[in-house]
Amino acid sequence: MFQFKQFAVQQDRCAMKIGTDAVLLGAWCPINNHPFSILDIGAGTGILSLMLAQRSIAAQIDAIEIDDEAYEQCVENFESSPWGDRLFCFHAGLDEFLEEPEDEYDLIISNPPFYSENYKTDSAQRDLARFQEAMPFEDLIEAARLLLSENGIFAIIIPFKEEEKIIELCAEVELYPIKITRVKGTPTTEVKRSLLAFKRYELSVLTADELIIETARHQYTEDYTALTKDFYLKM
Repeated sequence: MFQFKQFAVQQDRCAMKIGTDAVLLGAWCPINNHPFSILDIGAGTGILSLMLAQRSIAAQIDAIEIDDEAYEQCVENFESSPWGDRLFCFHAGLDEFLEEPEDEYDLIISNPPFYSENYKTDSAQRDLARFQEAMPFEDLIEAARLLLSENGIFAIIIPFKEEEKIIELCAEVELYPIKITRVKGTPTTEVKRSLLAFKRYELSVLTADELIIETARHQYTEDYTALTKDFYLKM
């Protein structure tokens, strides 16, 4: 079990355990449009939905999870949280969910599978969670195009090397970046991740910023501490 300040997450049945990526995205994701409805695509443990339930007053927080075990655990995590009446998980793939879309969402968030290299592990469940073929970026962006409300925000975390590609794919469906943060583990390491948020209109000027997680092992920067202190017990 992973214990946060306001909720706990069971993860023993999920292929993808809680990691820095999910916590970064859940804490960083813009909610200045005051979302009423939120969609978490590829929910896993439900960590992003739970973080956004804590951060926002959204009345409707829907999640999609295709894996049987992860879906069941996500539902259990939702039900045991303080916000169970606002959280709902669909047991479905993205393509199935999009067949009959019923709602628009003010925020769509995803920590997508992004290992596109040509290798597999010996765990089919882990592969489903980790590999891009299970949910290509193109499908995720198409879902955002179809389901995002007029003033909605689409937020994801991806490998930095994919940033330019994702921005180009989003532009093709008239989604444009409003916030970009590039993440480094330490001051001397390369940029590892990109946090991206998109809207349906283009900003005249957009400046990307940088987030460094640690100065040394377990010596967290002020920026990272400020971002995550509402969630991590020891921050």
